Amino acid sequence: MNLPNKLTLLRIILIPLFVLFVYLQFVGHYFVALGVFAVASLTDFFDGYIARKYDLVTDLGKFMDPIADKVLVLTAFTVMLCYPFYDNAFAFAWEGWGFVFGGIGLSVISAREMVVSSLRMIAAKKGVVLAAEKIGKVKTFFSDVTIVWMLAAGAVIPLSEDVGKVLCVAGLVLFGISVVL
Repeated sequence: MNLPNKLTLLRIILIPLFVLFVYLQFVGHYFVALGVFAVASLTDFFDGYIARKYDLVTDLGKFMDPIADKVLVLTAFTVMLCYPFYDNAFAFAWEGWGFVFGGIGLSVISAREMVVSSLRMIAAKKGVVLAAEKIGKVKTFFSDVTIVWMLAAGAVIPLSEDVGKVLCVAGLVLFGISVVL
């Protein structure tokens, strides 16, 4: 297994650690979760960069990388919708409509990802590997920024509720962009 594929595998391994640190209750757990998520997100950039720069692109990497991205992003959005803090955070933002908007958005993103993954599987059965497109990379970038933003809101709300509310509203706007992409 080459380095880019190992980085993709690392991203997959970091997903349960991210969830663990969101749910563990200790001072600074949001910052740790944010750090784990940031490292996982950066592996997405570096695995592709290294694979292209050093001609290490493999069919396994083309297949695994988008799946790892989808699982990371969908897990993070789901955790944020299910975790009690984010229920309160979404209640801050637009008086509860943020939570409804988040649930609808997650449904749209999940459906889109299932369709894309299904098309990838159909293509793979025909011997064709579909690599990620530019719009998919932009979508992943916006999703990652949204998640980091909302994790920052989670870390800030105990310190300053007003700043946390502003971060939540801005995070929901970013989330809306992720849904549209």
